[in-house]
Amino acid sequence: MRTLSGTNQVEVVEGWQQNMQDSPVQRALLLAVELPETREEFRPSLAELRRLVKTLGYEVVGQITQSRSSLAAAAVVGEGKLKELVELTTGAPPVEDEKSERERAREKEEIEPLVELVAVDHELSPSQLRNLERATGTDVLDRTGVIIEIFHRHAKSREARLQVELARLRYAAPRLRESPRGKQRQQGRGAGESQLELDRRKIRDRIAELREQLEAVQREQAVRRAQRSSERRVALVGYTNAGKSSLMRGLTASDVYVENKLFATLDTTVRALAPAVGPRILVSDTVGFIRKLPHDLVASFKSTLDEALNASLLLHVVDASDPAWQSQLEVTREVLAEIGASAVPSRIVMNKLDLVTPEEREQLQAAFPDAWFISAHAPLDVAQVRDDIRQFFEAAYIEAELLVPYAAQRLVSELHELGRVLEERYEEQGVAVRVRALPEDIRRVQSRLSQT
Repeated sequence: MRTLSGTNQVEVVEGWQQNMQDSPVQRALLLAVELPETREEFRPSLAELRRLVKTLGYEVVGQITQSRSSLAAAAVVGEGKLKELVELTTGAPPVEDEKSERERAREKEEIEPLVELVAVDHELSPSQLRNLERATGTDVLDRTGVIIEIFHRHAKSREARLQVELARLRYAAPRLRESPRGKQRQQGRGAGESQLELDRRKIRDRIAELREQLEAVQREQAVRRAQRSSERRVALVGYTNAGKSSLMRGLTASDVYVENKLFATLDTTVRALAPAVGPRILVSDTVGFIRKLPHDLVASFKSTLDEALNASLLLHVVDASDPAWQSQLEVTREVLAEIGASAVPSRIVMNKLDLVTPEEREQLQAAFPDAWFISAHAPLDVAQVRDDIRQFFEAAYIEAELLVPYAAQRLVSELHELGRVLEERYEEQGVAVRVRALPEDIRRVQSRLSQT
């Protein structure tokens, strides 16, 4: 990385322009402004944007940063930085101001952009987005647009695809722009509408259609959740790429999709804890959170996030090896509060302990003495998490001894499913069972025994 200027930096990969013919990989530049109120999170946020853009398949060849009291209304950065951005994206010096608009447009059309994307670590207004695209001659995405595009590429289930399309249309609607012939009025059906008005109406109609389809899918999901309501449920929540899916795979012995990418998992997966315990414990893997998660995505993925809201226990999975783990944990808590899941019992799981130093581990243990410290790739650690989950539920158990008549021996099998049977003795009048289970389950069995 080569720095071209001082405090307000332009950093580029050495020789990237000369090697353009050697690699088919698309290239991207990052653009960010350090504001007084975002100074502490500026660097972590920019590093995260770099990972997001790489997840989209781009090679990040440089970044432009500037310190300002506020974003420039026209194009985020000031005029000087904008000229540097234009020079990096086009490979040509800025066009002289005295040239006409037509001359500037014609010269830009003749220049092939050196990058395929400019990613901006802020939410852009439609006019800012349009001005940056005109200046650079290439595609521009703000942080929200990058995240939505990743979601679009990773969505697999019907519900996830509906959720992402809805979020994309909500994002795109205010950013529609008039085409060169857009002011001409349409003939026939919809006469009197410009092309822009017609496009906006199509988006509104499609959004209404998607909402209906999504509501139908979510009703089905609600029925499935209701059927599981009597079962014990654990939801894995946390920042994207914290290792939730790896832990899910270890806890449930399932083939849950795992990849070292941001937002590799968008669909909620529910599996039973394995080896099986009685009563059954269900584990769900949820969509990862991220700093500045777009509100439209939170709203669209409400059904998915309801898994956390309806869980008996939340496991906050944290990537302990990430320098920004504290802010990531805070983001997770903020999103959970937003969906009303703050009151659900929770435990912190410090993951990826194999990637931290002994000194860092000691500091983490001092800061979070009640957390569970693991590596999701270590079988013994995963087995300990499984035991800790079981002990969490068993903490509410009480011990009772029940005499089950031989004519009702099916209740003995049910007791094995409801809790932990400590002892069985065969006596003259039936089977004496010493069991640990939830008070309400024991009362229910006692009531049935009284009727036999």
